[in-house]
Amino acid sequence: MTMRPHHTGIIPPVPTILDQDGTFSHSGMKLLIDSLIANGVQGLFFLGTAGEFSLFSTEQREEIAEVCLKYTNGRLPVWIGTGSNTTAETIRLTRHAAEQGATGVVVINPYYYKLSEEALFSHYASILEAVDVPLILYNFPALTGQDLSPAFVSRLAAKYTNVTGIKETVDQLSHIRQMIMQVKAVKPDFSVFCGFDEYLLPTLAAGGDGAIAASANFAPQLMLGLFSSFLKNDLPEVHELHRRIIEIPALYSIDDPFIPSIKEAIRLAGVPVSTFCLAPSSLWNADKEIKLKEIFNRAGIPTVSI
Repeated sequence: MTMRPHHTGIIPPVPTILDQDGTFSHSGMKLLIDSLIANGVQGLFFLGTAGEFSLFSTEQREEIAEVCLKYTNGRLPVWIGTGSNTTAETIRLTRHAAEQGATGVVVINPYYYKLSEEALFSHYASILEAVDVPLILYNFPALTGQDLSPAFVSRLAAKYTNVTGIKETVDQLSHIRQMIMQVKAVKPDFSVFCGFDEYLLPTLAAGGDGAIAASANFAPQLMLGLFSSFLKNDLPEVHELHRRIIEIPALYSIDDPFIPSIKEAIRLAGVPVSTFCLAPSSLWNADKEIKLKEIFNRAGIPTVSI
């Protein structure tokens, strides 16, 4: 049996930086990677929801993964999103990520078609049996239309040693708590990360392992600070940082999809990257900028004019 490291901490789901013509910006991506590493995050996750993965072709996803892995060059663990609506494409992308040296992959379940539990289990089993690489499940039922239940994840984790964790992007604390209690009973080193910023503290308090949340891109000092303060049992600091973090989710309601808000927040926080997003995302405007600055002010996030 291959022993897998237990992953914990704050891992930003990194946006894909694009030039104004929609092409992948190597220079912008490298700038953001350097900024995140300098801030002390515990890993990087590329081609997730914030990375606009569903809007790229298979070849584009492979190019982005290659550039990000090569530039990070082992400075941090790197996770690549390889989920797709087809099992064959997911295996192709997972194999590619493993060959390029990824720490592991993050795999969202297929969307549009609702699958029976057996079909869903077979989908993940095919991936896990095809490529021996650590795999973090990605549960985002609001967008996929299908939940990965604690019972389902426990069954998968019990059978496959390379199922190492889950990103729980669920707006239900009881779901996260049950995931922690049920799956860790089967696999104690299984990592449970919350996907929504405001659930970092309750996830840690319930025995979880950290967050893979978008605010780590533009407010890493808050997320990393809370994680560190919790480990040190500095309760006054935990309380203060949590109070500021719970202001952040309003940012995701500025627009749908919320990807432009994340990129604009990174720019407002002082990283001078292009904020271009692929259609059908809408254009940024002055009203949205005002709302974003108000949220930054309430959360105590410093802004930088660029």
